[in-house]
Amino acid sequence: MLTRHSGGPPGKRVQLHRAISKLGWGSRGEGQAWIAAGRVSVDGRVCRDPFTWVDLETTRISLDQMTPPPAAERLISIHKPLGVVVTRRDERGKQDVFSLIPNSYPRLIAVGRLDADSEGLLLLTTSGVLANALTDPEHHVPKRYMLTVRGRVEQEAIAALRNGIDLKDGPTRPAEARLIEICGDNSRVELVLTEGRNRQARRMLAAVGHPVERLIRTSIGDLELGDLKAGSLREEPFDRFENWIRQTGQR
Repeated sequence: MLTRHSGGPPGKRVQLHRAISKLGWGSRGEGQAWIAAGRVSVDGRVCRDPFTWVDLETTRISLDQMTPPPAAERLISIHKPLGVVVTRRDERGKQDVFSLIPNSYPRLIAVGRLDADSEGLLLLTTSGVLANALTDPEHHVPKRYMLTVRGRVEQEAIAALRNGIDLKDGPTRPAEARLIEICGDNSRVELVLTEGRNRQARRMLAAVGHPVERLIRTSIGDLELGDLKAGSLREEPFDRFENWIRQTGQR
């Protein structure tokens, strides 16, 4: 039996199938299947409703007949190549990032996303707590991007990015932005974001008149992509992000 329980104060409420994912046991789809099969218990009672609300801090959630997670948590950096999706199944048949992981590794979950048209640093971990902490918008973990965009970027556009951009889903937080170089009809811009909105970097540059031709994520927090080649991975010390885990109160 694999059990998650914390006696701390009330924390984040999520639906049960999402809790399965956030705890790092499996995907939401797998969670729904396990719940329907009667393998999941909430506070000692079998629960077959995947949409039951639970508290990640205080609810005791059990999954029977499942191998416990490894004693030592793992954190992996991988250079996601262009065209690879961050999912375990793609209905269009695209290669997924998990196919790049050797079979010797334990089950890993992605920390956030990079769309198929984007490249660069992606973190994978065995810890749902760490993944949740690093993607929580309240923690403002900085993510650095190198963007090749159409047109010659002027300082007015850089100033607008630094002040924040009004998007359809609301104004963005101010970003760090600087023009790296102008290459003919294109420009290279470095952008640092502390939010996790869908395709945010692309939308921000498009809003100032410079659609993105290429996007590479070069760092997350103090973890750098460095010289990691596309498709390659690197083991990171798990305690490198220990402070983010402590902020959640779930360690």
